[in-house]
Amino acid sequence: MSLPALACVLAVISMPVLAERPMVVDDAGTLKRGGAKVEFGWSRDDSLKGFEGAVGYGPIDNVELEFGFGRAKDRNESPSITVRGMGAAVKWVPLRSETGLSAGLKYEYGRERVSGEGTSHANALAGLATWSFEAGPRVHLNLGREWVRDDGHIDFWGVGADFPLTVRWQLTIETFGEKHAGPDRQIGLRYEIFKGFKVSGAVGRGNDRTIANVGVAWEF
Repeated sequence: MSLPALACVLAVISMPVLAERPMVVDDAGTLKRGGAKVEFGWSRDDSLKGFEGAVGYGPIDNVELEFGFGRAKDRNESPSITVRGMGAAVKWVPLRSETGLSAGLKYEYGRERVSGEGTSHANALAGLATWSFEAGPRVHLNLGREWVRDDGHIDFWGVGADFPLTVRWQLTIETFGEKHAGPDRQIGLRYEIFKGFKVSGAVGRGNDRTIANVGVAWEF
């Protein structure tokens, strides 16, 4: 999960966490105890294009562990730039509700290497909140801070919502960004092929950039 994706793979594995693709904004929810997930996707942030993957596990109630990796390339630069990243995250959601408010915290660590440059490290902590309506829609709020070693900190935020269109289709909309930067906006669709297996895609725009992603996620 993670805010905007591969443009800053440092924003840990939130790149974003694919289980909730196509959303960058994370929800206040975790896997069930003993549950697992496997995820893979492709994303574009302007001229930077690449892939990312993640696995997750729920060791105990209300806690989820995530591990992820990503690789992206910008061929518009000369020479081309390659970005490699990996990270881990712990999500804790002590307040959970089928309807109404769910809330928790997410800590992430990420490491990124850009071709021709050194390795950077970052830590991030975010507060997560989700309000679930009886009719099905959910609204999500993220507020957090990321610390980049030897480069200070960045405050980030995100607001999003998902709406069930049918039993299998969901519409997602969101806006997210960082302090001192304009917001990015994105809209997407998610489709559940069978229980626990979803495909999704989204497109967006912000800060004179075009962003897009497609992904698959299997939760079991």
